[in-house]
Amino acid sequence: MENTYPEQTPKKDSNKIYFLIVVIAALLGTNVYMAYRDRKKDDLVVTITDEKSKMEVEIDKIEAELDKATNANIQLTASMQEEQDLARQKISELRDQLQKGQLTQGELAKAKKDVTQLKYLVNRYTADIDALKKENRALSFERDSLKTTVGNVSARATELEQKNTELSSKVKVASALKVANIGVTPLRIRNSGKETDVSKASTAKKLRVSFTAADNPIAEKGMHDIYMRIVDPSGNLVISDNSSLFSADGEELQYTYKTAIEFANDGKVYNIDWTNPYKFQKGTYTIVLYADGYTMGKSTLTLK
Repeated sequence: MENTYPEQTPKKDSNKIYFLIVVIAALLGTNVYMAYRDRKKDDLVVTITDEKSKMEVEIDKIEAELDKATNANIQLTASMQEEQDLARQKISELRDQLQKGQLTQGELAKAKKDVTQLKYLVNRYTADIDALKKENRALSFERDSLKTTVGNVSARATELEQKNTELSSKVKVASALKVANIGVTPLRIRNSGKETDVSKASTAKKLRVSFTAADNPIAEKGMHDIYMRIVDPSGNLVISDNSSLFSADGEELQYTYKTAIEFANDGKVYNIDWTNPYKFQKGTYTIVLYADGYTMGKSTLTLK
């Protein structure tokens, strides 16, 4: 009788199946892990890219604030210029970092920290600019106030100077000598030297102008120049020298004769003798005296 044994093949096939299931499961797990890792990696890249974009926008804003403060047309101090240079250097460094193709988490964290420091730096610089603006406005206000004050003082000084000039002019006019009375006598000089009064032009040789000075307590006591102008009956000024000029009543005038008197404000009678180098004409002569830059007095004389 033959012995019958169970067949072993089905058991071996079962082991193979189990092995295949494990391999397939492992492959599926690996694929799932790889997909998950790639998805996380993609998410990380996207996150870093977004952060870079946000920081770039933030840097643009910070730089715009810096430009705005810098364009304020303010004369910067040395420390403020140093702050501005440092801020612009920091901006340049950050832009260089963000231009890299990929950033690690560590580089991204450092960049964020640098942006925060840059904000602080620019805020401090902007605050310094604002403080300097306020100081400049205060100085401008003070300057304008000072200009107004100086202008008022200058206007007042000009007004006082004008009044002083007017007062000086009035004093000068008031202190000028004036005649109280004046008379003109034609004289004939005889061979003996004796002088006699005449009325005819043919016998007259010189004129004697007699006058007293009006009382004037503010007139300067002492010597005063006296200028005399004589106009003949034809209306011509009698002169002996074309260069004989003087100033009176705001004009440059020629004079006929010049002399001087000593004024003491005592009512003294003064005589001025003038010898005619020419022959006297019939008609009326006009004699005008000047002293201290003004007309002193005048008189007329008619010769037959």
